[in-house]
Amino acid sequence: MVVVLLAIVVSSYRQTIFAYPNGGGSYVVSRENLGKYPSLVAGGSMLVDYILTVAVSVAGGTAAIISAFNGLAPYRVELCVGFIALITIANLRGLKESGSLFAPPTYLYIICLFSLIGVGLFKVFILDLPPISHDSEVAKELLSQTNSVTLFFFLKAFSSGAVALTGIEAVADGVPAFKKPEPKNASITLVIMAFILGTSFFGLSVLAQHLQPLKDHEGLIRDTVLAQLAEQVYGGRNIFFFVTQFATFGILILAANTGYADFPRLSSIIAKDNYMPRQFMNRGDRLVFSNGVIFLGVSSGALVVIFGGLVNALIPLYAVGVFTGFTLSQAGMFVRHRRLKEAGWVPRAIMSAFGASTTALVAGIVVVVKFADGAWIPAVVIPTLVFCFVAINRHYTRVRSFLNVQDGYTAPFHTHFVIVLVGSVNQGTLHAIRYAQSLRPDRLIAISVVETAEDRQKIDEAWIKFNLSDVELQTITSEYRDLTEPILNRIDELDAEYDDDLITVIIPEFVTSVRSQWLHNQSALAIKARLLFRPNTVVTSVPIVIP
Repeated sequence: MVVVLLAIVVSSYRQTIFAYPNGGGSYVVSRENLGKYPSLVAGGSMLVDYILTVAVSVAGGTAAIISAFNGLAPYRVELCVGFIALITIANLRGLKESGSLFAPPTYLYIICLFSLIGVGLFKVFILDLPPISHDSEVAKELLSQTNSVTLFFFLKAFSSGAVALTGIEAVADGVPAFKKPEPKNASITLVIMAFILGTSFFGLSVLAQHLQPLKDHEGLIRDTVLAQLAEQVYGGRNIFFFVTQFATFGILILAANTGYADFPRLSSIIAKDNYMPRQFMNRGDRLVFSNGVIFLGVSSGALVVIFGGLVNALIPLYAVGVFTGFTLSQAGMFVRHRRLKEAGWVPRAIMSAFGASTTALVAGIVVVVKFADGAWIPAVVIPTLVFCFVAINRHYTRVRSFLNVQDGYTAPFHTHFVIVLVGSVNQGTLHAIRYAQSLRPDRLIAISVVETAEDRQKIDEAWIKFNLSDVELQTITSEYRDLTEPILNRIDELDAEYDDDLITVIIPEFVTSVRSQWLHNQSALAIKARLLFRPNTVVTSVPIVIP
């Protein structure tokens, strides 16, 4: 059934590739054909999918390494987090998806996989290779559970197998990355990928049916299904076994890297539409969407920590978002065919409708049968993301409306009131006062907060000494040396006294090296933070750099 589902989805996505040669991700297809909310659901689903792509792929790759070296099992989470950190750093530095880098691990894995299937089927059907013997009590208990076949068990197995379809949409997303003609080459790649996926899935399923490997349950079975098959087929933990495990690790790490290519790109598109923070549109110095890369790394790292780096705990979360994206993408293509009515549109529309219906059914099955295993999480997270998207868009719309210049609008004229904050009279203070005078304000005063009468006297004497008597000095006594509140209260009083004035607060600051910055209090930072949200108030820093 999974192979049939694969054929349906691939047939539908070939249409998407030719219809959207600039990249036909489910977000773009839904946005152009289904409207606002379906596109946001698709976008949220795919963002969750990309995060889980990294988490599941790294967890799977780590499981392959642990299968080869069982002694690493206690460090599963640490290994997962370490691999995610390395991939994140590599992408922040501008890792390129070049064929010369990615092709060898891919070809090695395909060779290892089909060698395992070919040798295994030969030994099973020609040499009567026996099933895997499971000696532990835990293994026997898990094996006994698989012997009872019910409708629920069948649906659960189908929903687990359907996860094999993940990654199909990546081809439609990345059409521009192919050589010309892009749609044709992308379509060929999709068909080849589907053939490899379908034949390998079918072959492994037949092999597993005869050899009866055990799926891990809560980390009790340390070897992956593929590792158990390889050990039985190759007659032990020999060179062929270890090459298969390292090839599996390599391909899964590359699979994780596809999330780093697609998540930042999709988040930048959604941010451009004003549904995500605009920081996701910013490129770093290596011309990558750094914020998207960092967010992806942190999110996927958090997931592997929360779920203990166990693949089977993460898989139920994965499938919901994937098939939601499939459904909306194909539904969007159906609407597009009906709207444009190009030559031969009827059979293509039927195919899209059938694909959308099938993947929607699979998504429903996954949610129902895997609900208790964690499928409820994306079912809650995706609507929450949509709510956040709408709230962010509403904020940007409100800001744009507020800042919009109407016909006949003129900015109001303000008299200029400048306040210089004085801690002690030093070079920074003198520079700040001279800067304030250069602004030619209507009023200029200096405010100093002192603790004792002696401190007040020192300030007054310095004021006279440096010929600052032309600037009014106001001192405020604060017994506990609290600077922020007395200054803010005094600014409020002055603002009330001189109504409708624009107030500029000038703060002299000395800047030290990073390693010695922690030795100084951050009173200027606290004052600026409090003044940031005060209306009709401008805050200016006059820095004095200390080498």
